[in-house]
Amino acid sequence: MSPLRRISDLRASDFDTAVTEDSIFVLPVGAVEQHGPHLPFNTDLLIAQACAEAVISAVGDELDLWLMEPLAYTKSNEHAGTPGTVWLGPETMMRIMEDIGRSVAATPVRKLALLNGHGGNSSLLNVACRELRLNHGLETFLLHPSLPPDQGGGDSDTGDKHAAGELGMGIHAGFAETSLMCHLRPDLVRMDLAKRNVPDHLADNDHVRFGGAVTFGWLAADFGPSGTIGDPTGANAEVGSQLFKQAVEQLAEAFSEIKTFSFNPTTKP
Repeated sequence: MSPLRRISDLRASDFDTAVTEDSIFVLPVGAVEQHGPHLPFNTDLLIAQACAEAVISAVGDELDLWLMEPLAYTKSNEHAGTPGTVWLGPETMMRIMEDIGRSVAATPVRKLALLNGHGGNSSLLNVACRELRLNHGLETFLLHPSLPPDQGGGDSDTGDKHAAGELGMGIHAGFAETSLMCHLRPDLVRMDLAKRNVPDHLADNDHVRFGGAVTFGWLAADFGPSGTIGDPTGANAEVGSQLFKQAVEQLAEAFSEIKTFSFNPTTKP
């Protein structure tokens, strides 16, 4: 058995004894999409998979977590105009999630956690979680390494002026994401090509802005040709290491709650 408790490493003869109704399957969900001139297309995939592997290494035995192979190609059509981006239409991705859920439901496992590294997937994955609950009776959960700023998450808790300079809108290839990649895969990062691209004009809006109460449909190209939204210029591996450690710790806490989660907990006298 792999130290990472990877499902695909099991043999069919091992499965029934290794995986039980108390196990939790963890599916990293990434993306293969442009991340500007300085980060690789597989940024979201690498971050989601690294976080999943780290948390399962840390608490997988304790919480009975099992790692699924990652889903690489997902809903990235906000970057559809950039060659190299591989994206699924929403209908296709929903069908894929349905097929994955059906396969999980055929095992003793009752809990499926989606660890999502791409903010563009979040709305659809929330819908998928409910559909899998309805169609297959699974208890489904959606987690992120950190909640994106445009979905209620805050600026990175590093005290760095560059994170503050993103005005709460560092949502794609910005300071935090670039710092994580500087930590995880510095060989794939070109900091000499990193440039600030923040929609400063939205910062004065109380409602219609990234992270505001009013959301809006957008494409990466709506904010210029770089494909980025944020300020990666001050990113560094030290901050990335700190962010990664925080992410893994928070995910471990979240999985502890997923482990004991119940819709109808037994009331003890």
